[in-house]
Amino acid sequence: MDSRTPTGLKTALAVCASLCPLLAFADGSVIDKVYHPYVDAMESELEFRSLFHNLPASSRLPDNLQQLSFGKSFGERLFGEAKLVGSKPQHQGFELSAFEIETKWQLTEQGEYSADWGLLFEYEAGVERNSDEVSIGLLVEKELGQWSTTANFFAIHEWGDDVDEEFETAFSMQARYRYSRAFEPAIEFYMGQNTVGLGPVINGSASLGIRKSVSWEFGVIAGISEETPDSTFRLLLEYEF
Repeated sequence: MDSRTPTGLKTALAVCASLCPLLAFADGSVIDKVYHPYVDAMESELEFRSLFHNLPASSRLPDNLQQLSFGKSFGERLFGEAKLVGSKPQHQGFELSAFEIETKWQLTEQGEYSADWGLLFEYEAGVERNSDEVSIGLLVEKELGQWSTTANFFAIHEWGDDVDEEFETAFSMQARYRYSRAFEPAIEFYMGQNTVGLGPVINGSASLGIRKSVSWEFGVIAGISEETPDSTFRLLLEYEF
């Protein structure tokens, strides 16, 4: 590895490499969001996500998942977020299903190396089910002219009385064309044990004043494997201040 590679990045790559032989791809649908490795100092945000799965009646996945979170940066490299996760099983009402805490660590300065790197740590505790999940994600982004290519690789450990203890992995990727701030079309790809999905996403943002903006993402991810929902509609709205 190049001697100029940051120590934090070397550690992250070593951890992921050591875990790879132990892991199988994550079960359930891993379609959610592609994370970028950047932290904006002095930023706070409110974020809402909604996922709607087009499912056969025999599927055990929920019809709809919704997430509401508040996040705040701590210095120039760390960003913390607390999240409420709700789900709507088929033919049932909507319910609070989990609490989640995320911490993002920006490892390199944007443009410092040929690609930009970050880490994401997540902890999720189930509400209705006795289940816990810890994951670590390696985030990488590279600029290619007007294109930005972002990849996420997650190693996941799940345990609890209501789930089988297991190690898993998940992978997602986004290729985004920076046409304008308000309109950035993209293609996203997701892969897990029961997920192989690909589809178009529209990203955009608008300024609302000094250090205030709103961002949005809307996409339709088509299932490629038999286990993947035929289509997943994903919506993200984010207010930054």
